[in-house]
Amino acid sequence: MKIIKVPIGKVNANPNNPRFIKDDKFQKLVQSIKDLPQMLDIRPIVVNKEMVVLGGNMRLKACLEAGLKEVSIIIADNLTPEQEKEFLIKDNVSGGEWDWDVLANEWNQEELEEWGVEVFKYDSDVNLEDFFEENGDSEKEQKFKIVLEYSEQDFAEITELFKKHSGTKEEIVFNFLSR
Repeated sequence: MKIIKVPIGKVNANPNNPRFIKDDKFQKLVQSIKDLPQMLDIRPIVVNKEMVVLGGNMRLKACLEAGLKEVSIIIADNLTPEQEKEFLIKDNVSGGEWDWDVLANEWNQEELEEWGVEVFKYDSDVNLEDFFEENGDSEKEQKFKIVLEYSEQDFAEITELFKKHSGTKEEIVFNFLSR
């Protein structure tokens, strides 16, 4: 299969497309196509032999909104109708999760936001108490819990710290996270 460029009017949106992008995320996709149209040559729209989109319906819609006159496509003309339906779903299934630690430490937050990645942004209007879970029946017995997610390796290291060091769990975890 090879990538070819065709007039955008020859490509037809798939009426059975199971995914869509709303509002600001769609506008970010349109802007990303305007900013980096070469992206479409690297990741072309996939169509069947009738020129109906199997993969890239939202990119096609964004290309139209961006005013492109032609798009890069791959024609998947060797699929059965059942395989086309399967492709339509599988192409829209998210294939993983973000490594938030890597994103936070290795990437620029503003660029990530421009590219459509939703990142946590501290806002002084946010009530941090919403992140805490209350436990206990009375004011005197009231305790708070912070839930942390960490890797299996970090869990093993924290467990070893609990075994080796004295102090409260909170002090040990704080020292571990502050290193």
